[in-house]
Amino acid sequence: MAQLSDDCFAFGGPMMSVDEAVGLITTRVSAIADLETVALVDADGRVLARDIAAPLPLPPFANSAVDGYAVGNADLPQDREQAFPLDGRIQAGGFAKAPIKPGHTARIFTGAPMPPGAETVFMQEDVRFDDSGKIVLPPGLKSGANVRPAGEDIPIGHVALRAGQRLRPQHVALAAAFGLRQLDVIRRIRIAVFSTGDELASPGEPRAASQLFDSNRFMLMAMLRRLGCEVSDLGILRDERASLAAGLKEVAGHHDLILTTGGVSTGEEDHVKAAVESVGSLVLWRMAIKPGRPVAMGIIGGTPLIGLPGNPVASFVTFVHVVRPTVLALAGGLPESPLPIPLRAAFTYKKKLGRREYVRASLRRAQDGALEAVKFPREGAGLLSSLVETDGLVELGEDIARVEPGDSVGFLSYADLL
Repeated sequence: MAQLSDDCFAFGGPMMSVDEAVGLITTRVSAIADLETVALVDADGRVLARDIAAPLPLPPFANSAVDGYAVGNADLPQDREQAFPLDGRIQAGGFAKAPIKPGHTARIFTGAPMPPGAETVFMQEDVRFDDSGKIVLPPGLKSGANVRPAGEDIPIGHVALRAGQRLRPQHVALAAAFGLRQLDVIRRIRIAVFSTGDELASPGEPRAASQLFDSNRFMLMAMLRRLGCEVSDLGILRDERASLAAGLKEVAGHHDLILTTGGVSTGEEDHVKAAVESVGSLVLWRMAIKPGRPVAMGIIGGTPLIGLPGNPVASFVTFVHVVRPTVLALAGGLPESPLPIPLRAAFTYKKKLGRREYVRASLRRAQDGALEAVKFPREGAGLLSSLVETDGLVELGEDIARVEPGDSVGFLSYADLL
């Protein structure tokens, strides 16, 4: 488990920027050292534990990139077309029975190994047969054309996959191309998740007239599982300081991170801060982000705790910018900072300087063909429909005070954030 000192996150001063908060987390959290070996088919989404150097070159042999005819470079037609007798036929998965003879050509197919003595391939669309049945090759083709040399993609010994990479399907494909069947990865990060609040009921349970069904907990658990985490559902803890403290203390020693939603503001019925301080320590951040300013970070028995806001959009946004980098840091993962895509704003918006804001937006194609970001028509961090009916977030930096239609803005797709 992650074991941190109670003061490793201590921070005093004005409201923290998003970058300051993320930097504080990623530099103070200790990576989990436990490894496990998984089958290649189960490696997607896991964090690689060791560098992988190419055990063989890719491709492992020189092969044809097209269906065509192979010749030696000494026989390449220079000023005019030239006829060649056909000498052999090589299919993918096969091999040449003998080196190609000078002045001859061989029929070859895509992926087939180049026969000894041949270095160039003419595409079948560019050749013709003469009346005697010989292959007529045109002049002007460069030496080595249409051939994939051995090691063209990756040379043997090159570090192709690095420790800390969160594996994606393309990484799995590369490991398979090396002939690997298993990979060493960091064990799954164990995270306890719960919501707080007497106003919440779990889906499927009776709901009082004054209650809401708890949606945040299920959203957060789904997002954590997409990061490859092992999630414990602690359900809903009621607004009572002693029971909150007991629940937190009980799970702290068995998890790498505790994640809460709700109850982290400064209201009279927001008890998470006091509960954490009674069994550990907590620094309540006033993070300069909208939506999502009330974010808490603390330590209970050496286990870090992050408390997210109760409004679902604020919880979503702060998960992306606080929880996600924390999970990657715990797993020893390399930093992943999605880059906003520049596109055109189709809305007007005002904001405070010194605060980063995220505007929910949909994409559309304008009449001139350019992509535009259209702001969700309603405000409010409690609108789940604003996450469902949009394509991503427009990121407005701390130095921006106003956006007008036609301005260039940065867009983060939900697909890049999860």
